[in-house]
Amino acid sequence: MTSSALPPTLRLDHHEPLALTFTAQVLAVQEGLVALDRSAFYPQGGGQNADTGWLSAGEQRWAVADTALDKGTGVVWHTLSENDLPAVGTQVTGELDAPRRLRQMARHTGEHLLAQAFYQVNPAFEVAAVGMRGPDCTLDLRGSPNVKDAQAAEALLRELLVAGPLPLHTRLVPHTDLAAYGLRRETTLTGDVRLVMFGDEQAPFDVSACAGCHLPLGNLAAPITVLGMERIKAGLTRVTFRTGPEAAEYLGQVYRDTRALAQSFSTSPEGLTGRVEALRAERSTLAAENTALREALAGALVQASPLREVGKVTLRLLNLPDAALLAPALSDLEMGEVRAAVAGSRCGVASAAEGVNASEVLRSALETCGGRGGGHATLAQGQVERSEDFLDLIARRIGEA
Repeated sequence: MTSSALPPTLRLDHHEPLALTFTAQVLAVQEGLVALDRSAFYPQGGGQNADTGWLSAGEQRWAVADTALDKGTGVVWHTLSENDLPAVGTQVTGELDAPRRLRQMARHTGEHLLAQAFYQVNPAFEVAAVGMRGPDCTLDLRGSPNVKDAQAAEALLRELLVAGPLPLHTRLVPHTDLAAYGLRRETTLTGDVRLVMFGDEQAPFDVSACAGCHLPLGNLAAPITVLGMERIKAGLTRVTFRTGPEAAEYLGQVYRDTRALAQSFSTSPEGLTGRVEALRAERSTLAAENTALREALAGALVQASPLREVGKVTLRLLNLPDAALLAPALSDLEMGEVRAAVAGSRCGVASAAEGVNASEVLRSALETCGGRGGGHATLAQGQVERSEDFLDLIARRIGEA
């Protein structure tokens, strides 16, 4: 992009953030890019997506697929998807993809407010990075906030957003004067810095250096909902959240799904947690009973299996009906006993006999009947390909030992 000979683009996205249509003149055209004298299209930056939309002149119409800012010159370049671009000097009408822009503004507004809420809960919760590329936005915070901190931040915002209007104010301030404004997050910008403030201009709720697009009232970003938190690299905590219509749509769908699930359990959404806890307790009881029954069945099958005396070794061979019986069937051996079992494609060997290594015996059998497995001297398990040959091979291997 060659921008050095062009004047900076008048940023309508800064001066009139709700202007979704505008008129402008084409100043330059090159390689699918168009520069205008003024534009309401927001160029990607600061974690916020670029605007898309259309330019038109008479009956001609061009789709704007992307927008980028040449930071050195202040020129905004519009990427058009068509080849037949408007000529320099053409008067065009710009039209933003309005739903996309409004979603972006809600996300960015919500990001400012939630970041400030976390900061008020604990000033150690400083923002390291933000992401607003999709409905699920992120704040990467220092200071290790936890779930209770997130709940406190949400509660603070709920009270704030219903207490009264939270208007947006913007101001260009020389970087030498920034210390007087109490920025939530330090900036390295120099020259005139654009400040974004929400609330009373004399005592705003939040002040940040920002070039993004925001809603004219912070209240319009409600609801602001934290969806989750996770630890990420560099000791940061990533907070995932939604704002505005995207949060409302999400919460509405969650409620509808929760209500349907609750009805399937013959309870209310409020009673669903108790019902699930009761089912968990019941499941734990049944699991314990199932384990006890499985161990009893395995023990009975072991006792019913014939004993073979092979030298100083007592050998039991078991063909089990269920792989879940394998572990209990290979436990609690008598001294001098070797036990081998197969259940479908699962197999195992246990040894309490001196000089008989369960892992070596298992691998020796699997070399012949196919499969893989391993373990240690007293217990080894694996997968077998020809299970019908496994027990005979074990008996032969023990006899040779």
